[in-house]
Amino acid sequence: MYSLHFLLALFLSFSPLSFSSPLSKRTISSHPVIASNFPDPAFLEVDNTFYAFSTTNGKQNIPIATSESFTSNWSILKNRDALPKLPKWTTGNIWAPAIIRLPTTGLFTLYFSGTSETDKSKHCIGAATSRTILGPYTPSPDPLICDLAAGGAIDASPFLDPKSGTLYLIWKTDGNSLGGGGPCGNADSSHSTPLQIAPLNPLTGTSFLANATTILDRDPKYDGPLIEAPSLGYDQGEGVYVLFFSSNCYNTEFYDVSYAVAKDVMGPYVKAKVPLLVSGDKGGRMKSPGGAEVSADARRVVFHSNRERGDSGVREMWVGEVRVRGGVVMI
Repeated sequence: MYSLHFLLALFLSFSPLSFSSPLSKRTISSHPVIASNFPDPAFLEVDNTFYAFSTTNGKQNIPIATSESFTSNWSILKNRDALPKLPKWTTGNIWAPAIIRLPTTGLFTLYFSGTSETDKSKHCIGAATSRTILGPYTPSPDPLICDLAAGGAIDASPFLDPKSGTLYLIWKTDGNSLGGGGPCGNADSSHSTPLQIAPLNPLTGTSFLANATTILDRDPKYDGPLIEAPSLGYDQGEGVYVLFFSSNCYNTEFYDVSYAVAKDVMGPYVKAKVPLLVSGDKGGRMKSPGGAEVSADARRVVFHSNRERGDSGVREMWVGEVRVRGGVVMI
């Protein structure tokens, strides 16, 4: 059944008040910049070159792509794997990497989710480091987050707060992996899927300085069985933190790119009334868009969209430029 969240967005997409119409005329790329499978992308600019990393393609644990322009000319680096050697705690199936360069040491720290060796129905989050952007990255021997009783953890995303200089990690507790029916679990709304945040050691980014805080959780009336894929940016001009996330199940038409805003990094975060991107946007070219990763300054974003409607087998990478006006996000 369609969620109320999705039906509302779909209705608005055909009305004069729709976000979709002005969005399509703004600064989303007119076509996928990587027209092959490159799901859950993350990116980082280093020395005027952009580097993107994605969920495993079955050959590389973490594929890498590069571009000198961000908006075009992306090339996947063949036979290049950012994480060729996995730690013993995971059997593979690496999802949703994210990366940051630490200003204190220049170290690159890569975060990823991998299937737990202990419970192969769940994922844990790991961290790996390198002195160069292309790696190879050396993983820490133990997972950074692995609460299997809560469903495990996925979708880690680092954020360096420009206001305080504090390094944070945001992630999803994967409660829907505990069951509950439906294509992604939790159709019975029996489990929580909170987005959490905690401060990291600024020297390595591979350990925490304090316990986690929940900054957002799903509303079953609007978000379906889950929210996931958090990514945080700060718009200095507006003085607001923008938390991107996706709701509903990734392999359904209801998957989306949504956002919430707050004046403080720890919240409270207020969700937008409708998603930012839904299936049908961009003249029908958006098909289950999701997995967005925003730059720390909330100016650029990458995300994926299915090549074919109803088929998540090939999720192509798109890019956009972000604008925030009066607490409203546009791309």
